[in-house]
This record gives sequence, structure tokens and C-alpha cells, in this order.
Amino acid sequence: MAKPTRSTSKRKRPAGAPKKNAVKRAAAKTAKVDKAVKVAKAAKAKHPTSKRPTSTARRTPAASKSRGGVRRPATRKTTRPPQTFIASHLHATAFDEGLRAYAQYRDLGISKASGGMVQAHVIRFVPPCRPEEVSKLHFHDVEFQMIYVLKGWIKSEFEGEGTHTFAVGSCWVQPPRIRHKVLDYSDDCEVLEIIMPAEFETVTLD
Repeated sequence: MAKPTRSTSKRKRPAGAPKKNAVKRAAAKTAKVDKAVKVAKAAKAKHPTSKRPTSTARRTPAASKSRGGVRRPATRKTTRPPQTFIASHLHATAFDEGLRAYAQYRDLGISKASGGMVQAHVIRFVPPCRPEEVSKLHFHDVEFQMIYVLKGWIKSEFEGEGTHTFAVGSCWVQPPRIRHKVLDYSDDCEVLEIIMPAEFETVTLD
């Protein structure tokens, strides 16, 4: 009986099946990536990332682009006139005639000290109040106007805002060019008025 012979032919790999070495390399690469991710997570948990410090240095605003692509210069602050120190003290001749015949004005020197940027004065109303002289509709061509009552009281009417009576400690702001008129005031009425700019025009409408 013939002795069976061992087949020496190699077993063929099915078409399309990946090679063993390629599979091993892919698995090793995946394991390496997973390990790196775990290490990164552990480091992040141990040393949390701090926020990037913000600089307190003032930066010059960069020029902006318009729709046409042309760069526009950055907006700069308006240059203010230099200011100087000044002190004003009350004395017997501190009040003079001014804008209104029914009032006396004490200039506090703020116009000179601010280079014409601001005007501040105390207004002392002359008694008694005469409505036929006082109650004239007018407006002031200003950028800012604030009044604070120092003594007595004053009653005024403002276009679109109605009639208001202001006593000691009362304060109000009159928007630029708002039409108004004084209706009445006490014999001892005094107010502090602050206006920007120092030089302005008053237009009487009545």
C-alpha cells in the first residue's frame, strides 16, 4: 500500500481579505492613538488650562474698512482746550447785570478756566416777578444746560414737558433748543446754571 504524501501547496487567501501584518499595524496604531488621548485627558484634568490673560494696555483703534474696501481712519477724541485752576468767592459786588433785565448774574470764572468750553454762573432773580416782562417764550442754542435751585423757588413751562415748579435742591436739564418760559419765581430765588459752550445764542420767540 502506498504511503500517503503530504501536500506542500499553500492555502490561498481569499480575494479582498486584509493581510495579517496590515491588520496588526492598524490595531497598534489605534491603540497608540487611544493611549495618547487618555494621557492628554489625564494631564488636562490635573492641570486645567487657565484663561489667557487680557492686556490692560490701551490699544490704538485700527482703521476700519468701508464697503468699497477703502480703509477709513480710526475715530479720534476731540481735542479739548487746556484747563486752569480758578477759585471764586462771594463778595458784595459779585453780581452784575446780564442776559435778562430781571436777573443779576455772578460769573464763577469757569469759562476762562475751561477755555470757553463751559459757562457757570449764579442767577439771582430781581423781585417782584413781572409776568409781562419775564414770561417770554425763548430757547438757547446750546449743547448742554443744567439748572440747580439754591434759594426760593421758580416756576417754568417747557414745550412738550408741561409746567414745573422747582424748589430748593431741585435740578433739571434743558435739552438743546427746547422752547420754554419762566412763569413765576419767589422774591429770594437764586439758581446755579451750567451751560456748554460758554458762548451761546438766546432766541426770543414772543
